[in-house]
Amino acid sequence: MPQTNKQELKKDDIMDIQLEKKKGIQKKHLPYIGGGAVILLLLGWIIFGNHASTLKVDGKSLNIADVTYGKFNDYIRVNGQVQPISVVQLSPEEGGIVQEKVVEEGAHVKKGDVILRLSNSNLDLQILNAESELAEKQNLLRNTQVTMQQDKLNNETEKVQLDIDTRRKQRTFQQYQRLYKERLISREEYLQAKEDYEVAQKKHKLITERLVQDSIYRNIQMDQMEDNLQNMRKNVLLIRERKDKLEVRATIDGELGLLDAELGQNINAGQMVGQINDLSDFKIEAMIDEHYIDRVTNGLPATFERQGSSFNLKVRKVYPEVREGRFRTDFIFQGNRPENIRSGQTYYIDLQLGEPTESVLIPKGTFFQVTGGNWIFVVDKEGKKAYRRKIRIGRQNPQYYEVLEGLEKGERVIVSGYESYKDNEVLVLN
Repeated sequence: MPQTNKQELKKDDIMDIQLEKKKGIQKKHLPYIGGGAVILLLLGWIIFGNHASTLKVDGKSLNIADVTYGKFNDYIRVNGQVQPISVVQLSPEEGGIVQEKVVEEGAHVKKGDVILRLSNSNLDLQILNAESELAEKQNLLRNTQVTMQQDKLNNETEKVQLDIDTRRKQRTFQQYQRLYKERLISREEYLQAKEDYEVAQKKHKLITERLVQDSIYRNIQMDQMEDNLQNMRKNVLLIRERKDKLEVRATIDGELGLLDAELGQNINAGQMVGQINDLSDFKIEAMIDEHYIDRVTNGLPATFERQGSSFNLKVRKVYPEVREGRFRTDFIFQGNRPENIRSGQTYYIDLQLGEPTESVLIPKGTFFQVTGGNWIFVVDKEGKKAYRRKIRIGRQNPQYYEVLEGLEKGERVIVSGYESYKDNEVLVLN
């Protein structure tokens, strides 16, 4: 065999040997294989594993309740305060300085009783000025009446004299007229007698008209002065009435609940100085969470327990204004009232919002503060674990929540607070 062929054969053998060595798993491949296995295991855990965060808790410290099915009474419990059925404000109609406090707070008063006495020096001065002006006008009226009466008499006297003079001149004229016809007197004498009679007639007519006009003027003037005097008398009466209004009086029978006035204090007209409580009946004022503002309406029934007896109420008025998350509601009694009822007493009222219905129920609990009723921990049948579950809660009353979705009768749930394990999915109960 030639030398060249031998060399080519050896090269081929060497290459075959090298190829055989590359087949199979080598040591340098082991790290890659191990890493791949770890990745596969991780992916499997992510896809198929249980990732729920678990926390061990003391089961004895939990409040576990049964889910039940029964009658849900749609009501809320609110605390209300007894108030008088109405309150009347005390305000002076006339301002002044407090001179006397006739009664004190808490006293029972009758309508018309004096509560406060005030003084007002400016008002006293106004009364004196008004009375003085009235007296002056009255004197002026009397003097005017006297003057007018005298003028009237003078005019009437003048008229009487003119009447006599006219009649005389009429007789003279008539006599001269006859004489002139008989040509016993001259024409000039006749004409003079005629002219004198005509002048007398005109004077008589003028004085008569003047007397009529004077009478009309006097009547108008007297009426005006009398009207002015009447207005001044009314003004004096009004000022005197203002004087009477310096006494602050009770406008109703009741209890003087407040009196904010001290001796020597200057009080303005219309300023509130107190109030009278109408004790003929009572009402109860309650502040209710704004959550119920759309459900509380006039006429809704309510009850409360007192001294072993039940008393009925109904909503009288719902105030629309919301303050600090609550709105005011007034209740009035239906039927009997508690004995020895007093203003300021506190009653716990059950307000009925709707008719009872059959529903899935869970007892009220502090878990709601954390979950808002959106989820709850449900205990398994063995009582070993509790699992987080979504639920939907509807209405609530002081005892129960109405469960709309997520729970069934016979299950058990944790209703105590979740603050320490609100982020966990599973609880292991020790």
